[in-house]
Amino acid sequence: MPGAGTDKTKRWVETPGPVIILVEPQLGENIGTTARAMANFGLSELRLVRPRDAWPNARARAAASGADRVLDAARLFDTLEAAIADCTLVFATTARAHDQAKPVVSAEQAARDMAPHIAAGERVGILFGRERWGLENVEVGLADRIITLPVNPAFASLNLAQAVLIVAYEWFKFTTGGALPFQMPQKSAPATKEQLLAFFEALERELERVEFFRPAEKRETMTINLRNIFHRMQPTRQDIQTLHGVFMAIAEGRKGPARGGVLDGAGAQALRELLAEHVQGRVPSERGPVRGLSRLLRRNPTEAERTLWEALTRDRRFAGRGFKRQVPIGPHIADLVSFPLRLVIDIVPEKESDAAAEARAKKRAWLEQRNYRVVSLAAAAVEADVASALETLNAAMQEQGRPSP
Repeated sequence: MPGAGTDKTKRWVETPGPVIILVEPQLGENIGTTARAMANFGLSELRLVRPRDAWPNARARAAASGADRVLDAARLFDTLEAAIADCTLVFATTARAHDQAKPVVSAEQAARDMAPHIAAGERVGILFGRERWGLENVEVGLADRIITLPVNPAFASLNLAQAVLIVAYEWFKFTTGGALPFQMPQKSAPATKEQLLAFFEALERELERVEFFRPAEKRETMTINLRNIFHRMQPTRQDIQTLHGVFMAIAEGRKGPARGGVLDGAGAQALRELLAEHVQGRVPSERGPVRGLSRLLRRNPTEAERTLWEALTRDRRFAGRGFKRQVPIGPHIADLVSFPLRLVIDIVPEKESDAAAEARAKKRAWLEQRNYRVVSLAAAAVEADVASALETLNAAMQEQGRPSP
């Protein structure tokens, strides 16, 4: 936007620098934009050799965008020889090889070369030619060295102010050591390891509730990878506080903890009873459960299912055994199943209707006819002592045996 970066309350940088000499500039606008480029990088001495248009020039002042002090101090000369008379070192800028035995340097090298001369109080001039054809051979012949830039050889011509800008930039960068005017503000201290570990614990707890770490045997690798994402970020304390608030808002929702679904434990159990009474949601034209039903059940576990699954996925005895939750097997959905072991875990609620109990019995018979072993665990017992439930499951698993390789 206009004036962006211009602050008249700050001190104007005035340090010794090279003299910018424009030879027969043709447009007032180019003189103005040259002054602006000089002001950007702390150069203040501008000399004009026979400018085509009248001077002072209103178009030059408009194009300078506030760099008036450069234009006000600009000096006019009738000849190039007069303009460089007090200089001890002169550079000529050109995009063309003039076949002259002079050192050819980049703008960066020119800045290094001229620095000791300027520091010694000498005057150094940099020549820039006309917009249409640049400097003539005789004018380049007055210089000590040539500055050229690494540009596209098929399109090497730069706008006059652009060329001045590049050279001025390299000079200013060299004299200031390339220091940037501002840095990213440190509004918060880096997060401590204590804060990060607390964040990881909370995050992983919520991810466990929605069964993110699947399969169970890859949980450790997934956890390390997840933590490394945040370690690479090098977050601040405020970053961690914000992230913690974000994922807790997602996990809890507007009405409190959803724990991975939309139903609480009682609601999830009621859903299962309703489905059992209606033959697991099937309609006569379908051979299996309604599409998406198993996903719905998986997203809304009962308290017993959640407790058993969290404990099972943390127990190395069950790693790699292929346990899954709420997976269709034919027309039925198993609470937990290991297809490699052909082992089904059936979590039995404390109270259920006669229709639900009858449907459970039919499901068990159907599974056993197909060589699945069904282990029934009381929901209340799982919630009261999940360790004992795991021992029961481990014993059944050992008895069932591992699948053939």
